[in-house]
Amino acid sequence: MDIVRLRSFIEDRWTAEVMPPLLEYIAIPCESPAFDPDWKAHGHMDRAADLMAAWAREQLSGVPGSTVEIITLEDRTPVLFIDIPGDSEQPVLVYGHLDKQPPMDGWAPGRSAWAPSLEGDRLYGRGGADDGYAIFSAILAVQALRLQGLSHPRILILIEACEESSSEDLPFYVDHLLDRLGDPALVIALDSGCGNYDQLWATTSLRGQVAGVLSVRVLDQGVHSGEASGVIPSSFRIAAGLLARLENPATGEIFPPEFTVEIPADRREEAVFAADALGSALYDALPFRPGVRPVESEGAALALNRSWRAQLAVTGADGLPSIGDAASVMLPMTALKLSLRLPPTLDPEPAGRRLKAILEADPPYGAEVKFEIDFVSPGWSAPPIAPWLAQSLDRASQGAFGRAAALYGGGGGIPFLAILGEKFPRTQFVVTGVLGPESNAHGPNEFLHLPTALNVTLALAQILHDAGGRPAPSSL
Repeated sequence: MDIVRLRSFIEDRWTAEVMPPLLEYIAIPCESPAFDPDWKAHGHMDRAADLMAAWAREQLSGVPGSTVEIITLEDRTPVLFIDIPGDSEQPVLVYGHLDKQPPMDGWAPGRSAWAPSLEGDRLYGRGGADDGYAIFSAILAVQALRLQGLSHPRILILIEACEESSSEDLPFYVDHLLDRLGDPALVIALDSGCGNYDQLWATTSLRGQVAGVLSVRVLDQGVHSGEASGVIPSSFRIAAGLLARLENPATGEIFPPEFTVEIPADRREEAVFAADALGSALYDALPFRPGVRPVESEGAALALNRSWRAQLAVTGADGLPSIGDAASVMLPMTALKLSLRLPPTLDPEPAGRRLKAILEADPPYGAEVKFEIDFVSPGWSAPPIAPWLAQSLDRASQGAFGRAAALYGGGGGIPFLAILGEKFPRTQFVVTGVLGPESNAHGPNEFLHLPTALNVTLALAQILHDAGGRPAPSSL
C-alpha cells in the first residue's frame, strides 16, 4: 500500500467529488422523525437519501456487480443499502445515518444549521459530522484501494434515517435484509467520536438511555402567589424533590443500585489511558463559563462518568413562563424532559420501569405525578478485539495520523450496534468517527473537522484492506 498515493487520491477526490454533495446534504433539513413527525410529507428525508444514492451510483458505476438501493418499508424511514463485491465473500458492514437533530438556537453569526459555512478546517452545519460524511468516506476508501489494485472484502454500506430517533425503524430493516447481510466478519460504524484530532479513536462502549417526561400538577389553573404560596405546594419544588430520589443534587451521582453495574477492569484501564492521553483536553474544549469546574478533578473518573456511570440530564421544561412573561403566579404544573444515560451493559427496559416507579411512588402532598417514557435505548459494549484487528487499528492510525490508535468509552448511543451485536455475536466492531473537541454534535455550531475526516477515510481504507486478509472467522 502506497500511503502517500492513497492520501493524495483521497484529498483530491474529497475536494472535487465529496464537498459539493456534502454541502448540499448539510443544507437539507432532514430532521429525524422524533423532531419532525411529518417528515414524509415534507420530503426532506427522501431528498437526502436520493442525493446520497445518486452520488454513490455515479461513483460506483465502474465497479462491476455493485448495487445502490433505497429500500423503504411501509410507513418507515428509508434505508440506503450498497453492496460492493470484493475479494472475499464474508462481508464487512459499514454503517452511518442521514437523519439529523433539530437546528437549535445559539449559532454564531454567519453560521446556521442549514446553511453550511467553511471556516479554515471546519465545515459548520448540521449533520456533516453526525454523520453525513460516512457514506462519502466509505466509498472514497474503497475507490482508493481499487486505484492501487489492493484487495478488499465484499463491502456492504447501510445508511439509515432514524438514528436520532433511537433507530426505531432499524430492526425491521435488519430483519428484512438479514439474508443479504450474511454473517459480517466486521462492522464499522462511523458515527462516534474522537478524544482529539491527533489519532484514530475506537469506541469500545456506548451508554443506553431512558428518556421521558416527568410532570407534576398541583392546580387546575395558576393563582396569585401572594395568596397561595405557603399554602399550595410548589410544583417545581416537588419535581426537584422527585429528582433527588434519583440523583444526589450536590454531586450528580445516581445512587439507586438498579442503575449501576460493575465496571470491567479493561474498561477502567482504557479510561486511565484516555485520561493520560488527553489530560485536561477531556473538558477544556467544552464551553464552560469562567470559574466553572468539572464535576471531578481526576481524569479517569471523568472518563468513566461519561461512559460507564448513569447520569441524568434535564433537557427541556414546560409550565415555566419566560422571565419576560412571568407574573406573581403559583404555577399549576411543571414538566421536565429527562434523559437518564445508563451503563452500557444495563438492560434499559427494566431500568425504565424502575425509574417510573421511583418517580411516581408516594407523590408529595398527593400531587398528580406522572413519568411518561418516550423511549428506551440499549447500550453496547464491544467484544474483545481480535489480534488482527488490534494490529490493523494501530497500522491505520500510524499511517493516517502518525500516532498509535486509542480506545475509550463513548457517552452517547448507537442502537444499531446493540441490534447487530445480538444477531451476530462473532462479529468484530470498529466504532469511530470525527466528533472531537468543540465539534458540538446536536448543539449549535456543530462542525466537521475536515483533516480528521480525510484521515479517518485513509484509516478506513487500511482497515478494509486488512479485513480482506484477516484470519478465518473461527479464529476471530
